[in-house]
Amino acid sequence: MKKFLALFFAIIAWFAVITQLYLMIENRVVSMPETILRFFSFFTILTNLLVAIYFTASLFLKTNNENNFLKKPGVLTAITVYITIVGLVYQFILRSTWHPVGMQRLVDELLHSVIPLLVIFYWFLYERHSLVRYGQVFGWLVYPLCYLIFILVSGSYSSFYPYPFVDVGSLGMSKVLLNSLVLLAVFTGISGVFVFLGKLKSKA
Repeated sequence: MKKFLALFFAIIAWFAVITQLYLMIENRVVSMPETILRFFSFFTILTNLLVAIYFTASLFLKTNNENNFLKKPGVLTAITVYITIVGLVYQFILRSTWHPVGMQRLVDELLHSVIPLLVIFYWFLYERHSLVRYGQVFGWLVYPLCYLIFILVSGSYSSFYPYPFVDVGSLGMSKVLLNSLVLLAVFTGISGVFVFLGKLKSKA
């Protein structure tokens, strides 16, 4: 069952990411290299790509190999936190900012709604919750911090910022840094919630 779910979820994730790339290329308003750079500037894309890679790699893991990085307690929880943030930010902040139609709407819902729920479901079933520690939360912040640095640096050259709350050109650096601190606090809080819920489940 675990392998089947990993395969099914990997197919959905790869379909969503690849189709989104196709749609961006098809509807591009800038050069191809700039379009590709913008594609990989979205936290949504990078995180869904991470999900696709995780599930794909899970298909080839030996069930008795506990030393594999992907099988270490907390790895799945970290990925679940990242994709949960993708879903929450979209639902509460970004959904009202645009109204996709057709294939774009389907892909949009997969990336921001369906895949986060599927990953949470997989986490609930297969994470070794009792072994995940609160101290791991700070290590999980490395990915969003590196992402923030990347988009601020690339945006300073291209003037493209993938999300309105990190748009230095419109908001200024001080406001963007404040928004970023709030988001990092949200990351930390949600990470703690997942660790807590996991421990509750392990005791049930």
